[in-house]
Amino acid sequence: MKRHQLQPDDPTRLFPSNNRPWRRKWFDAFHGLCQATYRQSSFYVHFFAAVAVIAAAWFLGTFDTVRWALLVLCITMVIGCEMLNTSIETLAKAITSTHDPLVGRALDIAGGAVLVFSFGAAVVGTILFLESLTLLFYSSTSTT
Repeated sequence: MKRHQLQPDDPTRLFPSNNRPWRRKWFDAFHGLCQATYRQSSFYVHFFAAVAVIAAAWFLGTFDTVRWALLVLCITMVIGCEMLNTSIETLAKAITSTHDPLVGRALDIAGGAVLVFSFGAAVVGTILFLESLTLLFYSSTSTT
């Protein structure tokens, strides 16, 4: 029996059936991740900000399991929201190439959602880092 080759430009990908094998579903999801990564410049900004935040948390060495969990949750929420925004932008381009005020409103709302998630993540990150820096500062001054 010949195996089905997974091709990213397969026309059956437009309307996949619900009885797709799990391997195909994982491939499609990974393909979507690659599409968002390589075709969206703002994804790079979020990705490199996430790497910088993770590096800073690791360098501080004061993050416990809960802080790490909150940090990873914030990062994945912002990146996931950015991917949803990218999918809406892509769908809007597929629907119309002319200016449509309703499509523009939908795109603005999706961009606003990314802004809200990013702002929330920044607030959580600031709280986590300020608390860690405070703990680090007080622990270093009390030993001297």
